[in-house]
Amino acid sequence: MTPLQTTQAIYTAFGQGDIPAILSHVAEDVEWEYGPRTTDTPWIQGGRGHAAAVAFFQALSQIEITHFVPKTFLAGDGLVVVLVDVDFTVKATGCRVHEIDEAHLWTFNPAGQVAKFRHRIDSYAQHQAYHGLDC
Repeated sequence: MTPLQTTQAIYTAFGQGDIPAILSHVAEDVEWEYGPRTTDTPWIQGGRGHAAAVAFFQALSQIEITHFVPKTFLAGDGLVVVLVDVDFTVKATGCRVHEIDEAHLWTFNPAGQVAKFRHRIDSYAQHQAYHGLDC
């Protein structure tokens, strides 16, 4: 599969709650949420390897997603960028987050597996919602 097809398969699996299918496309040494971290929000934590990806999916249990639409896929040179509209509520605080054009960056290794992944989000809004501030 091409990186674009793999990314589309990942979103299909996510919609079905099939985390093992997602992880089958992720390299063992994946850099999850790579780059500097500026948030303590559990579902936006960096790490390396499948354990970091699994921790992300486990942290999603703290939110209720009410709208999730991957709407634009941009692909080239081992990178796929997906723009997603998403709405969710943090269960513990009742605070809602509404993201338009949240960017997901998927970088693939030569074997066709996800080598790096990160969200580009409104980390302040998600931090505020997680802590029940100004919602």
